[in-house]
Amino acid sequence: VSGFAGDWVVAVPDLHGDPERADITDVPAPELVMVLGGDGTFLRAAEYARPSGAPILGVNLGHVGFLAEADPEELDDAIARVLSREYHVEERMTLDVEICTGDNTVHTWALNEASLEKSSRERILEVQISIDGDPLTAFGCDGVLCATPTGSTAYAFSAGGPILWPNVDATLVIPNAAHALFARPLVVGPQSHIRLDIADRGHDAVLCADGRRTIVVPAGCYVQVRRGSKPINVARVHNESFTDRLVARFALPVNGFRDTGTPPRY
Repeated sequence: VSGFAGDWVVAVPDLHGDPERADITDVPAPELVMVLGGDGTFLRAAEYARPSGAPILGVNLGHVGFLAEADPEELDDAIARVLSREYHVEERMTLDVEICTGDNTVHTWALNEASLEKSSRERILEVQISIDGDPLTAFGCDGVLCATPTGSTAYAFSAGGPILWPNVDATLVIPNAAHALFARPLVVGPQSHIRLDIADRGHDAVLCADGRRTIVVPAGCYVQVRRGSKPINVARVHNESFTDRLVARFALPVNGFRDTGTPPRY
């Protein structure tokens, strides 16, 4: 990860641990953060860039690389565009999360998703979902995900959620393996707040933010999720649309049998 600040280029060698412990104490607030790696590396770099609001530009060295802007062969061109300030910035919604345990409230945030999960494999998690203070439904499940549009192509997509375009201002709520007939993905507005209550007769849950920050949620306690007060900025050097990115990353068959006269081959 490199942070650009004026004429400075500063390399941060390791963000696998706590970014606050990385050796960046003498580094000025970065103008831009360039990430060489996959989506996991991008999420780690977001913790570093978020306090200053610096935009993040990803170069995909991973597998899918949905958050990345450039592929490895485009690295030289991406650096040249950054140095000449030929990039634009997209604002990506985040989530603010409160874990309320009665005596204490723990705060965290997420760019992709906040995932409430069962802590014991052999048991199911009893959850009640409320939207804007109104109870909606309750069921046993493996967990419930609250995801941003950015996170809709990640864990939320694997759990059966829809894909949201990044400019959609909404939050996804996706039950994971729910024991219920009404357990469809929900899309709620940007001003709504989501509350997930854990049954007091059950067992503890775990809240995981972006697969990075894990917090125990005791039985009888609850989690609240709202639109984040501080977004993440993403640098773009190409004019590729989100549709084009979906087609490229998922290898979607845009030329089907209606165009070719024969069924598409997968």
